[in-house]
Amino acid sequence: MTILNEELYWLTLTVCMTGLMWVPYIINRIVEQGIMTAIWDPQGETETKVAWANRMARAHSNAVENLVIFAPLVLAIQFTGLNDDTTALACMAYFFARLLHFISFSMGIPVARVVTFMVSVVAQLALVFTLLAVV
Repeated sequence: MTILNEELYWLTLTVCMTGLMWVPYIINRIVEQGIMTAIWDPQGETETKVAWANRMARAHSNAVENLVIFAPLVLAIQFTGLNDDTTALACMAYFFARLLHFISFSMGIPVARVVTFMVSVVAQLALVFTLLAVV
């Protein structure tokens, strides 16, 4: 049985979380419009009546965009064997920053949204600096 190290553990949780972020706003669309209207949208442009659902969809897109940066960094750390306490902490911080970013973006909390995004960027930079042997 293989046990994930901390970096891969937090990457796995981040991927799962990001993969499920669509659920609340799609449920909202089904409730608002009925299941057939919600799923019969070939262009993916179904509008919602509540602002939080639109913000949540944008937060989800932002999470996916940033996962494309985070995941390869974690995998590079794994492949190079540069795992240490700093990289483990950076991966954990990234997960919680993205979770709080999703919540604050969805709820329309501007300062929290920006701060949590910045924390996730700093976590990514910690991985970059480790890979480049800067830290």
